[in-house]
This record gives sequence, C-alpha cells and structure tokens, in this order.
Amino acid sequence: MQTLVLLLILGIVDQSISQNYSQFKWLSYLRGRWRHAAWQAVDVDCPLECDCPSTFPTAMFCQNRNLQHVPYVPSYIKYVYLHRNKITGIKDGVFDNATSLIWVVLFQNQLDSDKIGKNVFSKLKQLDRLLLDHNELTRMPPNLPNSITDLRLGHNKISKIPSNSFEGMANLTTLELQANVIEDVGGMLKGLKALTLLDMKKNKLSKIPDHLPERLQQLYLDFNKIQSVPAGFLTMNPRLQFVRLAHNKLTDKGLPSNVFNVSTLVELDLSFNKLEKIPVVSRNLENLYLQANKIKGMDTLTETYEIKVNKLS
Repeated sequence: MQTLVLLLILGIVDQSISQNYSQFKWLSYLRGRWRHAAWQAVDVDCPLECDCPSTFPTAMFCQNRNLQHVPYVPSYIKYVYLHRNKITGIKDGVFDNATSLIWVVLFQNQLDSDKIGKNVFSKLKQLDRLLLDHNELTRMPPNLPNSITDLRLGHNKISKIPSNSFEGMANLTTLELQANVIEDVGGMLKGLKALTLLDMKKNKLSKIPDHLPERLQQLYLDFNKIQSVPAGFLTMNPRLQFVRLAHNKLTDKGLPSNVFNVSTLVELDLSFNKLEKIPVVSRNLENLYLQANKIKGMDTLTETYEIKVNKLS
C-alpha cells in the first residue's frame, strides 16, 4: 500500500516539476532509484518510453511509440531515433541537455513549422545528420548548426527557402528537398561548397537552378516543369556525374547542341519528356534513359555509342 501511495505522489509532483514533453520522465528516474529486481534497467537515465541498449551505449531508440512530444534525452546520447511517431512540435531547450548529439532522426512524424522553436537545434554543434522528411513542415527550421553534412527535408510542404537559409553551412554534402512545392530556388545554394547531392524531384521548378555548387555530383530534378536546359550547363558544372530530368517538359528546342556531350557524365535520365531526337552524348556515358519520348532510331544510337540505352518507346 505504501508503495502505491509513493507512486501516486511522485506522479502528481511530476506534473509541476518536469518538462511537459516528458510525461514518463519521473518513472525513468524512479526506475533508476528503485533497487527491486523488477525495476532494474540497462540505463537508469533512459526514458521509460525509449530503449537505450548496452550494445549501443550512446543511442536512444524511441521510434514507433506513438509519442506526441520529444522525451528527455540524457547528456551522453549521441544518436536519437524518434521516427514514425506523432510528434507535432519541438520546444526550445528540448535538446539542451544533450549537446553532443550527432544524429537526430525525426522522419515520419507530424512536425509543424509553427511549433518548432527558433533555437531547437542551434546548440547542437556536433550535429551531423538531421532527418526531418515526411512531416508537415512549411518552411525550413531556422538556426541550424554549421556542422550538418546530411539534411533531409523531403516530403513536406515547403514552398520557399530564403536565400540565407544555408548561410555558413559549408559542411553540407547531402540536401534532400524532394516532394515539396518549391517553385524557385533563388540564391539558396550559394555557399554550399561541399554539396555533392541535391535532390529536388517532385517540386514545381520551371528551370534548372542557377549557381549550382561547384562540387555537385548528383542532381535529381525529376517530376518538375522544366522546359529547357541552359547552354553550357554541364561545362559550368564539370563534376556532375548523375543528372535526372525525367518527367519534365523538355523538347528538342530546349536542348542546346552538345549540352550533354561531356566526358564526365555517367548517367543521364531524360525519360518521359517530349523529345523527338536523340541528344548528342559522350562515349563515356554509361546509362542513358529515353523511354516515353517521341524518339525513333535506337539502333543507330547503340551502334554509334557503346552505352547502355533503354527502350525509347
């Protein structure tokens, strides 16, 4: 009976002294203090709603728990997995106790931009990967740390990204913005000197972004409204190896002569467009995708170039 009373009292006290995003935090601490065999835990600081296995001593697994708030994160945690929950917002200070975080995984939640604090991630100076894809975001979270190398914002509702959003993020190598509603990139890519992969498929772009980062190797622009490719596109971006422009509105008129005829290109996807002629490409090209266009003459192409060409019709 005394045990039951103690539990009830601690539960009431917790409502006034604990942070509202961690309704089970008091149980976590109680679990650590309670020495009965039934309350032994791998880690006394690990929130009750998560797992902190000894085999991964710096990781906290909280995925698939129907969580509505980010739980308490112990200071030694470096990798936190919160995906596939029902989290709608993140208040400032939630991660202040765990400033050594390297990975924060929050994809497939219900995150709302209006419910994310302005400085939620700003103190995470070692943060390397931030996964926020498959949420309800309408804008990019502010004040992201410059340490991030992998940022995933795909499958949200972002329509515009201010030009200074990535200012100082010179370490970013992977940027995923696919399946949003972005119409114009503007100057947002300036300063991304380390970027090697840009995924913006399934947006509303009408042209290929200007001023692409000089180290960019992979550019995915499938399922947009692009009608043309600028002259010198690949000569101005000599490190591009993989270019995907499938499911756009490209026509022969929109492709300057020899625009794809560069030796560095490895894969080119122009399928599901309105092309009637086969564009001139380099012999070094390994894969060329042209299906669902209006092109005839695959035999001529395969005899001329030693590249892998898929069906044209």
